[in-house]
Amino acid sequence: MFREKCVHHHIAGIIFFIFVVSSGYCGARADQKSPHDELAQQPLRPMGAFSQQEAEVIEKYEPSPAAPSRAEEVMTAVSRAYSPQIAGPAVFQNDDWTVTIRGELFYYAEGRMLPEHLKDAYAEYDAQPFYRYPEKLPPWEPVSEEESASRRSINSRRRENPPKRAPFFFDALYRARSRTESYARVKTLKFLGRNIMVHYNILEQLALVEEEINRAAETNAEIRTWVANIETITGWNWRSIADTESRSFHSYGAALDLLPTSFKGLQTYWLWTSDWNPEWWNVPYTQRFHPPEEIIQAFEKYGFIWGGKWMFYDTMHFEYRPEILILNDIEMAEYY
Repeated sequence: MFREKCVHHHIAGIIFFIFVVSSGYCGARADQKSPHDELAQQPLRPMGAFSQQEAEVIEKYEPSPAAPSRAEEVMTAVSRAYSPQIAGPAVFQNDDWTVTIRGELFYYAEGRMLPEHLKDAYAEYDAQPFYRYPEKLPPWEPVSEEESASRRSINSRRRENPPKRAPFFFDALYRARSRTESYARVKTLKFLGRNIMVHYNILEQLALVEEEINRAAETNAEIRTWVANIETITGWNWRSIADTESRSFHSYGAALDLLPTSFKGLQTYWLWTSDWNPEWWNVPYTQRFHPPEEIIQAFEKYGFIWGGKWMFYDTMHFEYRPEILILNDIEMAEYY
């Protein structure tokens, strides 16, 4: 079987290749040298220097070096983000990218992150959210009428066909396949003066977030006021995401909701807003409850993302997803 790396750059090699293929010869010994080994020092010719037939062969069998596939990018980011739970780097095998969690193999599986025995059942699930996450909140712009039209039916579509993501990867990562098993993994932590329950894997990260916030509060009255006005912080809560069949990261103790004593008329969660405003997406930032920028930065520095940057905004919500930050080239502390 020919390998893409074995196609000739040199015109004589191209002609020979075409001749061999047209003659029906398709065997190549694995121990034979690639023509690239012999011609590596020869200057490459621009595509226009070849005939149309030769150029077509080159483009078909030797495309320009491609960027890593999304599967490779995601699995590499995941393996970096969750070491030592994930053993070693991502590996390409059985035609897909994989990672191993405590001896169990997981496949990218079109973004579904499935164990080996389910890797071909990806069509039964929605993809896991490995999405674009901006480093800075982009300037507010009203949504176009065309885009608004596509969003008006989101609520009804979600209720008619609730999103269903496969839980297996994160269940294995946090060793939390059931409510009982998940509850056994959480610990109580005092965070910003409130007791919260979170997964023990993120205790140190949250302690470092708190240090950042307290340090900033020493010289920033806005942060001191914001912290003082927190009424509750919710961590572990075994449940699904509202109007879906997808497990919430609260179920793992890997998410926090920081609720103030009063939202002062500001909006915090798109689904709550949609109950009275069918165009929830056009609520400007000035009418949303946003923590101070330094709070958001402190969380992101140690692997948490903020729900206020989502289209389906949830501005009180922080979630431990270091792989999202890695995928979007957002720098975290050297702790990682």
